[in-house]
Amino acid sequence: MTDPQPEFRPRPGQPDPLAPGLRRLLAPNPSPMTFRGTNTYLLGRRAVAVIDPGPLSEPHLEAILAALEPGARISHIFVTHAHLDHSPLARPLAEATGAPVLAFGGPQTGRSPAMEALAASGLAGGGEGVDAGFAPDETLPDGAVTTGPDWQITAHHTPGHFGNHLSLEWQGQLFSGDLVMGWASSLVSPPDGDVSAFMASLDRLGRRRWSRFLPGHGAPVEDPAARMAELASHRRAREQAILAALTEGTATAAGLAARIYTDTPPALLPAATRNVLAHLVDLSQRGVIQPLGPLAETARFQRL
Repeated sequence: MTDPQPEFRPRPGQPDPLAPGLRRLLAPNPSPMTFRGTNTYLLGRRAVAVIDPGPLSEPHLEAILAALEPGARISHIFVTHAHLDHSPLARPLAEATGAPVLAFGGPQTGRSPAMEALAASGLAGGGEGVDAGFAPDETLPDGAVTTGPDWQITAHHTPGHFGNHLSLEWQGQLFSGDLVMGWASSLVSPPDGDVSAFMASLDRLGRRRWSRFLPGHGAPVEDPAARMAELASHRRAREQAILAALTEGTATAAGLAARIYTDTPPALLPAATRNVLAHLVDLSQRGVIQPLGPLAETARFQRL
């Protein structure tokens, strides 16, 4: 498989300056779902905001603390969403520094009523793993502003990849978490992922002019408008491919994924299946298709 960003090879534990007062620290958790690893961002010089502390990793915790300059302290810990590669280190870092953990809410916060109903029916999430015990010290509603001595962050609730997903605005740039990345499209896995919400979040962010996106994985996105348009087009193309396949007969999410994601390595087909399921749920809610029986990952679907 072709490396999507061969130029992006930071060293885990080695702070990389991205702008005055902003550094990136790569966590040592590379995988097919996390690319080189999770990007932890350190914003500010004296009172430092940590954005996405990352997975539960003692070496990464030590690297974050070692990256502080003399006289600096961690004042805030922001979490974009409650996946296992973004949030688990927040609590140990808070205990080590006394800084509060800030997020939109717990792992079930921000789900649409439709996703709540799916979760209640027993449909479980898949893919990157949910940090089920995550609980912030302070919740950030949409539009909340948090200020440090030399930085200001505005929270934007951007569900789609995850119900409690926040994107964080700073000086015309956006820490985009896993909603918008340059190296790959975002996993959308119901009931935590929601295609309808994902498209709405892209549309909302697309109404603003952003200078750069700083994602949870991979290199900065230097042309956010073009990347968001590409991601929206990609989702619409997937929807059309699913509908075309269902024209030929009923199928399951796994069967559709195998037919549509022909260039995907076998190890990533389960994630592709969850993406297809997200589209099937969305199309079912819109009355375009229907499951033959209860809505579930193993259900067969037909066009109406």
